[in-house]
Amino acid sequence: MPAIMFAAFEAQALQAGYDQAVERRWEPLTVLGTHTHPFAAKATVVEGEMWLTVQGKTRHLLPGDGFELAAGEPHAERYGPQGATYWVARRGGDDAPAPGY
Repeated sequence: MPAIMFAAFEAQALQAGYDQAVERRWEPLTVLGTHTHPFAAKATVVEGEMWLTVQGKTRHLLPGDGFELAAGEPHAERYGPQGATYWVARRGGDDAPAPGY
């Protein structure tokens, strides 16, 4: 996706009170077991596909689909044969890199 579109996503996220917005790229067929993050997240898939499992329910996400997770919410992730890219706004926690977003 063009950088101008990410810039708009980032500006909107910051205006909504998120601390930062980042682009995450995942290699094909990556699987992350159940884990949590110290930050809340709001994301939009921009390339590829992923499956997100929260509270025993799995969603198949494609470009244009979005999801939100509360800080500390257990979830698992699986990425498709082309991998995936999503933009994610984060609120709270620290700035240390973490698995997932």
